[in-house]
Amino acid sequence: MEPLLWLLVPLAAALGASLWAWYVSRPHPADVWTDVDRYDRLRASLARGAAPGRKEEPAGAGAR
Repeated sequence: MEPLLWLLVPLAAALGASLWAWYVSRPHPADVWTDVDRYDRLRASLARGAAPGRKEEPAGAGAR
C-alpha cells in the first residue's frame, strides 16, 4: 500500500496543475462597472455633438 501512496503525490500535483491551467485559460468577465462608465462617457460625448440648435459644427464635421 505504501508504494501506491507515493503515486498519490504526482497524481495530486497533476490534478492541481490541470485545474490551475483550466482556470487561467478560461475567459473571465470584464469589470461591468468600468464598461458601464465607459459607455456612459461615450454616449455623453456623442450627444454633445448632436445637440439640436447648436451654432457651431459638431466635432469632426470639418474633416470631410
